[in-house]
Amino acid sequence: MIINILAGGPDDLLPDLHSFSNTDDIWVGVDRGVLTLIQSGIQPEMAFGDFDSVSDEELLIIEENVKELNRFKPEKDETDMELALNWALGQKPEKVRLLGATGGRLDHLFANIQLLIKPALAEDFVPVEIIDKSNKIYIKTPGKYSIKQHSNFKYISFVPVTMEIKGLTLRNFKYPLTDRTVPAGSTLCISNELIDDCGTFSFTEGILMVVRSKD
Repeated sequence: MIINILAGGPDDLLPDLHSFSNTDDIWVGVDRGVLTLIQSGIQPEMAFGDFDSVSDEELLIIEENVKELNRFKPEKDETDMELALNWALGQKPEKVRLLGATGGRLDHLFANIQLLIKPALAEDFVPVEIIDKSNKIYIKTPGKYSIKQHSNFKYISFVPVTMEIKGLTLRNFKYPLTDRTVPAGSTLCISNELIDDCGTFSFTEGILMVVRSKD
């Protein structure tokens, strides 16, 4: 089971939502993202939000089309996205995708990127990705990982989340590395590319953000 969570980011940054609609997938809407799902012909199982970004008429449509609506006051300690993600992680899915999580306000973007870190540190790790029309973002902890060519995401960047990444090694990349320490603030690993169908990256200490992008 994969849980797809759609927030209210700009429509022009959304990937094709129907490309993620496998039979076992569960769709969750966050605030205005619930309305976008309904208008796209996708049935949300759950909805989270204060719904301050929709009109009374739009809220009525949401209430009539969602199986379970979780409405909160705007004054709260968590964002609507965090509330939805906490619920999703509690379902023990194979993966969680965050869509509609980029564009618009930068503080919302940074908050959503921060949400990727906590699940990566949990003992029962559930992969969480942010995906938009041009990017896929996820977090990795120390280890060795395979990475494949993807026609939609040619460029691969590695960004330290912690103060430094130790032992970073890149194989089958245009710009390879061997056992390199990369400090926070470095642009050393921005916009790399695979030179084969598959490559590997590994590191021994730190938390690493992987960003796959296209122009």
